[in-house]
Amino acid sequence: MPSMPHDRRWMSRAFELARQGLGHVEPNPMVGCVIVLRGEIVGEGWHRRFGGPHAEVAAIAAAGKNARQATAFVSLEPCCFTGQTPPCTGALIDAGVAKVVIGCCDPNPKVAGGGVAQLRAAGIEVIVGLLEEEARQLIAPFSKLVTRKRPWVIAKWAMTLDGKLATRAGASQWISGEASRTVVHQLRGRVDAILAGRGTAILDDPLLTARPPGPRIATRVVLDTQASLSCESRLMQTIDQAPVVVVVGEQAAMERRDSLVERGAEILVPSGDSPHTRLESLLTKLGQRQTTNLLVEGGATVLGTFFDLGAIDEVHAFIAPKLAGGAAAPSAIGGQGIADMSAALKLHRATTEILGEDVHLHGYTRG
Repeated sequence: MPSMPHDRRWMSRAFELARQGLGHVEPNPMVGCVIVLRGEIVGEGWHRRFGGPHAEVAAIAAAGKNARQATAFVSLEPCCFTGQTPPCTGALIDAGVAKVVIGCCDPNPKVAGGGVAQLRAAGIEVIVGLLEEEARQLIAPFSKLVTRKRPWVIAKWAMTLDGKLATRAGASQWISGEASRTVVHQLRGRVDAILAGRGTAILDDPLLTARPPGPRIATRVVLDTQASLSCESRLMQTIDQAPVVVVVGEQAAMERRDSLVERGAEILVPSGDSPHTRLESLLTKLGQRQTTNLLVEGGATVLGTFFDLGAIDEVHAFIAPKLAGGAAAPSAIGGQGIADMSAALKLHRATTEILGEDVHLHGYTRG
């Protein structure tokens, strides 16, 4: 859409503000708002926490009387219904803004253009689609949750230069260096759930917690068909620090399930007669719990199942300058895989950074 260079600058600032809500606002979207009067910013705001004031309300409060006849640049279409807070359309109308510039429409069926309609009905000029692609990227996890009812899946792994997750004997600590592990803890601290398989839970005996803690305390999800997770594992021993959900098969012995439940774990039994259908069922159940971001830290088998299902949205790979060798050593992604290289999953918007001696590769599976 046609726009003045300074308009793009104001919207970019709204995106910058919105990102400060990462890990604090879910299952709501990150939103930022900038109010401009006669070429000067007179108010800024962002959605700081779930249940708290939305970005527009915070920006209007900062602008005060200067909001009247000003232009509001909002990364996402203002809400038009009462949820945890009153609708933002009403706040903008009451503040007397003359114009609202929106990054993208809200995919939530409760809004979906309704906010734009309310503003226009009140005589406010509304422009939609400024830096729209970036605006949609900003809310991608929220968008998936409200439209597909499933969490955004982030796959993470650390591997050697020759693509191994562990040695042929199963040793994996530590492939990556301290700087990479710091980034992983930051990831853990802003997601809703962290998933690992039974093999990882047994071989590595991980905590799957963020250290130091982040804005969110993730539920730790273990795929364990037989409910064989030990009550002496570090996951179960730290259940007072973060919840544990054990995903079991219908055939799992009741005494094992009961033992885990007595120690404080929750048992989930997804439906389906194959790993793929059970994973589909699990993702649906997690979506029903309003799980916005799911971090998958499983081994090759778990990552392969997600890959074959086409369920991975985002990738964080940490590549260490080490060689492990061995045909029996696991690679990053197992499963069936692809038959032709033309079908390989290509990462979009991929970035790399050096973390100590490691390379951190980050990207998305869809453009």
